Amino acid sequence: MLGQMANSLIEVKARPLRGCAQPLRKYRVRNAAMTEQPSATLRHAPDSPPLGRWDWDILADRVTSDAGFARLYGVAPDKAAAGAPIAEFFHGISPQDLPRVRAAIARSIAEAVPFEEEYRVAGPGGRWRWVAAQGRVDRDDSGRVTHLPGISFDIDARKRAELRLTALVELGDRLRDPGDAGDLALAAARVLGNALDVSRAGYGTVDPVAETITTERAFCAAGISALPAVLHFRDYGSYIEDLKNGVTVAIADVREDDRTRDTAEGLRELAAMSFINMPVTEQGGFVALLYLNHAEPREWLDDELALVREVAERTRDAVERRRAEHELATLNERLEQEVEARTAALMAAEEQLRQAHKMEAVGQLTGGLAHDFNNLLTGISGALEMMQVRVAQGRIGELDRYVAAAQGAARRAAALTHRLLAFSRRQTLDPRPTDVNRLVAGMQELIHRTLGPAITLEVVGAAGLWNTLVDPNQLENALLNLCINARDAMPDGGRVTIETANKWLDERAARPRDLPPGQYLSLCVSDTGTGMTPEVQARAFDPFYTTKPMGEGTGLGLSMIYGFARQSGGQVRIYSEPGDGTTVCIYLPRHHGSVDDENEATLPLDQAQQVEGMPTVLVVDDEPTVRMLVIEVLDGLGYTVLEAGDGAGALRMLDSGIRPDLLVTDVGLPGQMNGRQVADAALARFPTLRVLFITGYAENAVIGNGQLDPHVALLTKPFTMEGLAAKVRALLAES
Repeated sequence: MLGQMANSLIEVKARPLRGCAQPLRKYRVRNAAMTEQPSATLRHAPDSPPLGRWDWDILADRVTSDAGFARLYGVAPDKAAAGAPIAEFFHGISPQDLPRVRAAIARSIAEAVPFEEEYRVAGPGGRWRWVAAQGRVDRDDSGRVTHLPGISFDIDARKRAELRLTALVELGDRLRDPGDAGDLALAAARVLGNALDVSRAGYGTVDPVAETITTERAFCAAGISALPAVLHFRDYGSYIEDLKNGVTVAIADVREDDRTRDTAEGLRELAAMSFINMPVTEQGGFVALLYLNHAEPREWLDDELALVREVAERTRDAVERRRAEHELATLNERLEQEVEARTAALMAAEEQLRQAHKMEAVGQLTGGLAHDFNNLLTGISGALEMMQVRVAQGRIGELDRYVAAAQGAARRAAALTHRLLAFSRRQTLDPRPTDVNRLVAGMQELIHRTLGPAITLEVVGAAGLWNTLVDPNQLENALLNLCINARDAMPDGGRVTIETANKWLDERAARPRDLPPGQYLSLCVSDTGTGMTPEVQARAFDPFYTTKPMGEGTGLGLSMIYGFARQSGGQVRIYSEPGDGTTVCIYLPRHHGSVDDENEATLPLDQAQQVEGMPTVLVVDDEPTVRMLVIEVLDGLGYTVLEAGDGAGALRMLDSGIRPDLLVTDVGLPGQMNGRQVADAALARFPTLRVLFITGYAENAVIGNGQLDPHVALLTKPFTMEGLAAKVRALLAES
């Protein structure tokens, strides 16, 4: 019949065609080529066998074909021989491919180009079969397309081989993609499901004892639901025994297999009328499963089983490797967290230890201060009591001795409080233009005695050294403290060098010193002692940190020096190497003003001259005793003195019409106004007013970063009455 159909087709075309533009002989040659040499017109392998021939009369919509072509598309051979509408042949094409085939036919007709397409048709065993079709259009005399004859070829084996290769290449790419183990398993299932055109594909881990499979995600074709996350094998047959033994289970129809016949209805509900279960074993154990489900019965080919097996092996390796990587990353993260927690615990323990050391140092400090203050208070109170006794006895000639003792004890108590304020970095500085070379020279004899005979002192003062604006008393304390530290670092003797220099720091040089660029002078103390390790240098300025033996140091010296330098607009830096000695440098900003020669001695009150003109002084202090003493001193010197116990009272007096020449105020006042605010309010009313702050403790916010404004002076408690009188005279002399 095949030959008859071919001859029939040729005979039909042998007679003159309506509008045929080609000669009859040329058309016969073309049909002979399609019949005898199909590979010459297709890009398929030469061994692709023809399956059938057809001729579609486009105008009449009648397709005539041989029996092979008809059976391929599910059309009765006799009906195909007589001719049937093309739509009946379309029923046999895969629904997924049919739109593409229709589009290719439409293009051939519209553009009069050859038709060539690969697609699937329904095959035996519930499988789709790949075919290739090629045809050419015929035209009538008017150029209208009238016929489309062609041939179909069997390319199923080659196409499945191509798809397997493509699937394996894509699988390799997907298994290298980022993501967790579940992402890789899903990617492998999707590749396999698309390649074999199944309803469902998935990869799951197996619990051989519980006989369950757990699937995170699976590939599902359109209209197919996902399986439950956990399935019990025995709910759907007895094939679990084969899987445990490493045997692949491939069932074409669950209704016909002894292992699944009794559970076929449950498998049908799962859209698994046929399936492949490929076990993955490791060290003899059943650990994972790659499965394929199909909603219809289907024969599974050997090459399909081979593809599933290869995908299963690759997927297992990739999934376990990715799972191990994630577990390792999780372990590393947990270890990092544990390390961080352990580090935090160690730091907390270290901080507790440091706090304990601080408290011990504070205990030593407060104990020593209490001891010193008790001694000083005993001297002061004892001297006052003896003065009372001697006055009662009429022995007033002995009073001077007790007065001197009380004043000496008071001065030593003042020095102790100044040390505490320096440590807290809240001391109020009294900066003055200072010649540092002159200051060092004035202290040289004291430093030499402090160092002792085993240590050589060398002073190198720079010629033309710039002046600086600094509190000279605090700079003296800092220099003496550095020299004492240098002495303690040389128990066997050595050399201490005090050196001054001008420093012009540009941006690059100023940055490591944490200073703005500019002109500075440096005061450095170097020793030839034991030096410092980097760890010690890093903590040298911490309060209470000390490397000295217990009871020999409180760790306050360098901290006080650092606080003083920073308040003065400068910096302190340590340069040291273990075994090579240490150099500590104080950097202070250059001051362009000149240094005043203040040679005026502080005169005793009984020798002080009376003031002229009776200037008015407003005294504000909340401590009645201090206020009484200040008023007594100033009144005795001839000043007109007004008094107030708080800021509000002072403002009322200022608003009453009184115009004072000088305001003497305590910084720490009760109520809502402190001494700084009282001074600001007074200066707003009287801009030429002079101000003298008296305080025992002043925060930087009150005074202003340790620097005092012009025409403002400070007197630190406890102060002498002679010192008070001198400050007042100096301020009013500026008027």
